[in-house]
Amino acid sequence: MVEDDRPASPEEILRVIEEQSVATTKQLHGDPLLLYVPWGISWVLGFTAIFLHYGLDGRSLAPIAQMQGVAVLLSAQMVAGAAAAYGIVKMNRLVRGDSSARGAMFGYAWFLGMMLMVILCVRLSPLLPVDERGLLWAGTSLLVVAVLQMAGGAIWLNWPMFFSGAWAAGVNALGVLLGPGWHALLVAVLLGGGFIALGLWLRLRRQT
Repeated sequence: MVEDDRPASPEEILRVIEEQSVATTKQLHGDPLLLYVPWGISWVLGFTAIFLHYGLDGRSLAPIAQMQGVAVLLSAQMVAGAAAAYGIVKMNRLVRGDSSARGAMFGYAWFLGMMLMVILCVRLSPLLPVDERGLLWAGTSLLVVAVLQMAGGAIWLNWPMFFSGAWAAGVNALGVLLGPGWHALLVAVLLGGGFIALGLWLRLRRQT
């Protein structure tokens, strides 16, 4: 059998270039299961616990203390943040130079943003009524996530990341205006469920 060593046609070359470009773009945008789903799960777990404490009318729906709910939320967000950081590091292994440096600085921004949030909440919580303290922790943590998601979308021209940050900001703002119970419920359903759905949808779209 004689091997076909004829030169590739321009159409074949363009097809290969397009396929490689699509594959590279998918890799550079990271794994959506790492960038979105862990955040969604953390919010479903954490804010459901907080909602069970507050209820919608100020009466607890389960024997969960306020700070127990906050502890569940912060613990889950730390795990989600670690998963997202791993996804960003994995994504940056494919690039060098300025892009890699941007990814490293973005990872440091996540860490420092969360640390500043904790410091502010520890300092300001004693000055607020008891029912507002949990809202302070929840609202400021989501503020950091929303702003950095939008910043990440701008850095990598990743529209799903940018719009997910904008969605997080909108849901967070509405919940803060409505109060602790409504904030927890809206974030658990709209934000937690939304991020899980977005991550799964983006992953399925990548496989097609």
